[in-house]
Amino acid sequence: MRSEAEANRVIEQYGDTVRRLCLVHLKNTADTEDIFQTVFLKYVLSSASFESPEHEKAWFIRVTINACRDLLGSFFRKNTVPLDQLLDQPAPMGEDHREVLEAVLSLPPKYKDAVYLHYYEGYTAPEIGRILGKNVNTVYTLLGRARQLLKEKLGGEGDV
Repeated sequence: MRSEAEANRVIEQYGDTVRRLCLVHLKNTADTEDIFQTVFLKYVLSSASFESPEHEKAWFIRVTINACRDLLGSFFRKNTVPLDQLLDQPAPMGEDHREVLEAVLSLPPKYKDAVYLHYYEGYTAPEIGRILGKNVNTVYTLLGRARQLLKEKLGGEGDV
């Protein structure tokens, strides 16, 4: 088990990344907080050693994505309706930003992961391939198809 100081260090260092990844996948702040706690609890209880800071960050990204997928695939999640849909209240952000965010969130998970890691976290295709366990050419294909889907959803003519 890791020390409290080590736990605090990684929460400060990777907390924002974990939260953003959760929000992209779950679209819900309550579930995001649950997964946030789960990911860092797994870290504290884990005996994994890391070769570098990049390896450590990749571990957090992989564990977060897996935890989000587990939650999304759970029986409870599949058989309930989010409160947001019941209340039908728009999020407090500009319409342009909201439209792009909704388009990104509506992408299938395999595209959403690649887009998030590339555009929000700044990873290159080879790095994304290592994180997701995919061939680099597959990552390029995923990003290209995601751009095309976003272009179609947003009705854009130029680069996405």
